[in-house]
This record gives sequence, structure tokens and C-alpha cells, in this order.
Amino acid sequence: MYKVGEEEIEAVARAIRDSALFRYGVGSECERFEERYAEHLGVPHVAMAASGTYALSAGMTALGLGPGDEVLVPAHTYMASATAVLTTGAIPVIVDVDESITIDPDALEAAIGPRTRAVVPVHMWGAACNMDAIMEIAKRRNLWVIEDACQGVGGSYEGRRFGSIGHVGAFSFNYFKNMTCGEGGAVATSDEKIAERARCAIDPCHFYWTGRSDGEKPFAGNGGRASELQGAMLNVQLDRIDGMVVSMRAERKQILAGTERLGNLGLKPSPMNSADHDCATHVMYLLPSSEAAKRFTDIYPTVIAGKTGRHNYTEWDQVLMGAGASHPAMNPYNHPDNKECRREYHKDMCAPSLEILNRTIMVPTHPDHDQDEIDAIIHNIGQAARVALGDITADAAKLKQTTELDRQKFDMGDG
Repeated sequence: MYKVGEEEIEAVARAIRDSALFRYGVGSECERFEERYAEHLGVPHVAMAASGTYALSAGMTALGLGPGDEVLVPAHTYMASATAVLTTGAIPVIVDVDESITIDPDALEAAIGPRTRAVVPVHMWGAACNMDAIMEIAKRRNLWVIEDACQGVGGSYEGRRFGSIGHVGAFSFNYFKNMTCGEGGAVATSDEKIAERARCAIDPCHFYWTGRSDGEKPFAGNGGRASELQGAMLNVQLDRIDGMVVSMRAERKQILAGTERLGNLGLKPSPMNSADHDCATHVMYLLPSSEAAKRFTDIYPTVIAGKTGRHNYTEWDQVLMGAGASHPAMNPYNHPDNKECRREYHKDMCAPSLEILNRTIMVPTHPDHDQDEIDAIIHNIGQAARVALGDITADAAKLKQTTELDRQKFDMGDG
């Protein structure tokens, strides 16, 4: 969570005072947010959901994914990118990331099989995927693109908002995200048919409140609609997001400029797909080895991308175990239509990804950092790099004791 204050408190209090907690009603905060966020993204349709995970599931359901289908997901993402696939009855296939720590387009294309119907590019940690390459492959190979922007709220790829480029976009507004209402999510699309199916997946009874249509037929599903408290808070948060991202981009540029001279030691900025447009929530560096990354973070307690727990496929227990549902008869891994899908996983299946992730370090930015704090970050990166990468010009033990880091949480929570 970056910024929450009196404006959000007043918006939520107003909804409570007005006894307006249900999203279907005159002057709905949820409806207002959906309209405003659609305009913000440049798409005609946005549907709020209870969480980013539910948004992913609803988007995949809306596309008609199901048993017999494979969906490609990156090796580094919150597990919801993969478990949402299982909620449709389809099977997730795990694909390597490249040095941007987003899905590798070459690995993506190599992984396409006869059962592959979709791909989930994830703008991980707010860093952009190579959407031009991904969309070109998807068009040529006839794949759906579910753009997972759960960790990329407020970011863009070459001027186009995250979540507006694929056939479906999914967003999370939980506590750890750039915009928050505690928990929440949204589906975005430019296709009216997909939007209608997504709304049904989120709320099977939505037509009761909004009117039946002669278009898409309703279907049964679990309810995952948002409340007016979420809508009220997000309408305030939406007014903040652009300024926050601009501040973080400026901070990252300053840090990269201030540490550029350290490249001769082996401290190299991670390659970015759209550095002038993404969220810039972190400054990422690719070190020569995992040992060097460990030494660096022992001195300056930043985070190694490969050590962020459930964001790596090696920690997705439900997927690795084949536990795709609570009841074996509903488990996609047992479904006869999935017999020809790739259903086997092992912890070293994406070893190239793990090698990259274990030598990638991430330094957080924050929209409230002042110049003294930014200068301290640049200084601390320099000191840690000189010690960790061989130019021992400082006392490592002393540096570790005196270095202070803005302890922003790296746990990005529920997608």
C-alpha cells in the first residue's frame, strides 16, 4: 500500500452513512469506477471483481477456456496466474522468463503445442512484458492473450495501458498493489461479448439487476462481485495513481544514473521492455552470479527475485502436486479431456528462469521518497556493490550495521 488517507476514509464513510453498500443502485461507486477506469485504460468495458485472482478466472472463463486446453504461464508470477487456469478446467503449462523477469517470447513460442489456446503474460513487479512480440506470436498462432496486470496497475507498454493490449486484462487492488481497496480486482476488454461473459462469471445474477439481454446466455458460477466500499475507495485511489507512477519513474531514472558507474564492477541494470512507460516500482539489477547477489543482499538488505517465495513456480504446491480442485472428480488433472495435455511438472523444469531470478536484485522505489532518501539509496547500492563485487573499499560488517533501507514489503500478495 502506497497512499491511503482522509479522502478514502471520507468516501467509505459516505457510503456507510448513505447505507449504500450494494453495488447495484443509483449513483453506484462501483459503476462509476468501472466507467472511469475503462476511460483510463482506453477500453470500453471494465467489470469489478472481489480480487485479482477472481478477475483472472473470470477473464479466462469469458474466453471459453476449459478441459482440453493448455494455457502458457510464466515461471515467475504469483501462483494465481496458474491456479486461475485450473478453475476453468484447463491446464497451465509453465514457460521460462527472460532477463526482464517477464515471460520470454522465444520460450513462449517454443512451448506452443497442439492443445495450447492461450498465454498469460504477467507484468511482474510492474515491469512490462514484450507485448509487441507476444501479440504477434498470439495472432500468428491463434492464441488468446490474458494480460495479467495485477502487479502493474498504473503502468503502460509503449504508451498503451497495461491490461488494454491483450484480449482480456486482469487487475488486482489488494493491500500490496499500486492502487488498493484492501482486496479487489477488475477485468478489462474491448470485446462486448467477452465483457458480458466476464460479468456473468463474476456475478451469475448480474442480469437480474442490470437487465436480461438477447446476447450471451447466463451460466452458473460462484459469486465474486465487489462492494460499494471497494468502489468508493478506488475512485479516490484512481485520482492518485498517475502522479505516483510518474514519481517512481523519476526516482528509478535518478538511481540508475547515480549507479551507472558501477557497471564496471558487474552491477548491470536488468533489461526493461518499456522502461519509460512501466510502473517503476523497483530498480532491478542483474548481477554476475547468484553468489554475488547473495553477498549484495547480505550487505544491503534488498530482495533477490528468486527468493520471493510463492512468486516462483517451485512454490506452487497445488500445481506441482496436481491438486487442481478440492474434489478429485472436479480436478482438471484427472479430466479425460486433458489426457493429451502436458500435466507433469518438476522443480528444475525452468532452470534457466531460476538462474536469472537468483541473480536479480530488486530495490524498491516509493512516491514519497525525498531527495535525501534517494541519495541514500544510491550511496548504499554503491557501497554494497563495491563490497559484494570485489572492490573491497568498505568494511562490510560496519556497512551492514549502518545501512538503512526503506523496508517496503516485497510480498505482492494475492494476484
